[in-house]
Amino acid sequence: MTPSFWGLMALYLAILFALAPVLGRYIKYVVQDGPAWLQPVERALYRLAGVPADSQMNWRQYAMAVLAFNILGAIAVYALQRLQGALPLNPAGLGAVSPDSALNTAISFVSNTNWQGYSGEATMSYLTQMTALSVQNFLSAATGIAVLFALMRGMARSATTGLGNFWVDIVRITLYVLLPLSLCLAVVLVSQGVIQNFSDYLVVQAGEPQTLAMGPVASQEAIKILGTNGGGFFNANSAHPFENPTALSNFLQMLGIFLIPAALCFTFGAMVGSRKQGVAILMAMTILFVGFAAMTAHFEQQPNAMLAHAAVTSTAGPDMPGGNMEGKESRFGIAATTLFATITTAASCGAVNGMHDSFNPMGGLGPLLLMQLGEVVFGGVGSGLYGMLAFAILAVFIAGLMIGRTPEFLGKKIEAFDMKMVTVVILVTPLLVLLGTSLSVLLQAGRAGVLNPAAHGFSEILYALSSAANNNGSAFAGLSANTPFYNVLLGLAMWFGRFVPIVALLALAGSLAAKPRTPAGAGTMPTAGPIFVVLLIGTVLLVGALTYIPALALGPIAEHLQF
Repeated sequence: MTPSFWGLMALYLAILFALAPVLGRYIKYVVQDGPAWLQPVERALYRLAGVPADSQMNWRQYAMAVLAFNILGAIAVYALQRLQGALPLNPAGLGAVSPDSALNTAISFVSNTNWQGYSGEATMSYLTQMTALSVQNFLSAATGIAVLFALMRGMARSATTGLGNFWVDIVRITLYVLLPLSLCLAVVLVSQGVIQNFSDYLVVQAGEPQTLAMGPVASQEAIKILGTNGGGFFNANSAHPFENPTALSNFLQMLGIFLIPAALCFTFGAMVGSRKQGVAILMAMTILFVGFAAMTAHFEQQPNAMLAHAAVTSTAGPDMPGGNMEGKESRFGIAATTLFATITTAASCGAVNGMHDSFNPMGGLGPLLLMQLGEVVFGGVGSGLYGMLAFAILAVFIAGLMIGRTPEFLGKKIEAFDMKMVTVVILVTPLLVLLGTSLSVLLQAGRAGVLNPAAHGFSEILYALSSAANNNGSAFAGLSANTPFYNVLLGLAMWFGRFVPIVALLALAGSLAAKPRTPAGAGTMPTAGPIFVVLLIGTVLLVGALTYIPALALGPIAEHLQF
């Protein structure tokens, strides 16, 4: 942990915390109320779609709308990939994507995972990148925020079944939040050198002829970052100079990943009528994030053990003497790469500016465990906060058991049905990860994709399933996952890891909305102070440790001890 790392961290958090409250209030205003001067545009869209915009949905109706919308999105993405060879805007003459890969990618982008088992520039046409992948980057991000708003309304309202209208929420989030932010970031990225064109691929003479892929990159890059999507236009993702050319573009991408998740904490405080509630959640997220970032940076500043055994040392620069530069861009160095890796795995983004597979074993443990905690340390847009709120309810339930009182959260009594839904939200992803990893290790089709032996190969499988089920999308890229076995297995993990928690959370929201609000009493546990922040952090870490430590002991921990 060098001075450059801590300086970068301090600058990053200072700018993030300056922007988040302003954006949080704006999001609450445009989604909950809608700007009056744009409502004629909204009404025209609703009439065109036949949507009764003034009606409120109960949790079942809201859940059905979410599922129907995303199933149709998956079908559209799949069809565009299969038909792209016969469609325009295909300068490289790329053919149809294979059925299993197309299925995996369709589920991946609809579920906000953006796992990529393919090389983007060699697989997807410009039309597919824009109309299938970029469009789903907006819609999957908007879905997560819409579900969060339904949950916040359930917590804020009483004696009602209405959680809002999914169609109104999705339109407002897309039109008033994601589109303007993406447009601004895309223009700034273009100014830094991110390409945005429809040119043919270029052939450059550099010894042997080299093909340089072109394309509308900046527009996809902006929403990939702001929507915590992570799917890159190029295979190298944000390590590619056409996606991330400068130190400033790298910093802006890191800032964009956390911007909406952090702002939504202030939106939550405004929705429930207590700013302190949102700040408490944000502080818990920040403490966890800083701890994991420091751990990852510490281990990556250590020399690569295998290179050290071969008497090879790093000459990367004065801020990283002897550190592990394998798989890292020399443009960014260890500090900016480890911070990026921690941000992208904390925020369910999956964009990468270096190769996580090349991290030291305990350096790779940080990003891996951040995903396994449920992507609640900031997490994806919407999904991170609604996951953390599930942990908050679990925390007050544990506190209630300790003092012998019926637990309450924001004036709502937490009862048996609520805890069942919270349990589903928290435990469905570990179930998918551990069962999927076991199946991959047991079957020859799973072991065939492992290129590295022993503990590291196991870590690659565990990372892939953790990334898929928690809708992150980054990878330990040493695993050959673009096979029918992994495309189907990871696709199932992505789908159920996304939508089973969403349905459970909407059921929880409906239950909370129907409850009367109970005034705080002498025995009510405060949920906006330091004690609750500590309890919430402990709950998140305890569930993660109990669930994953045995698997981690077989992977990165065993590999570290072998060195």
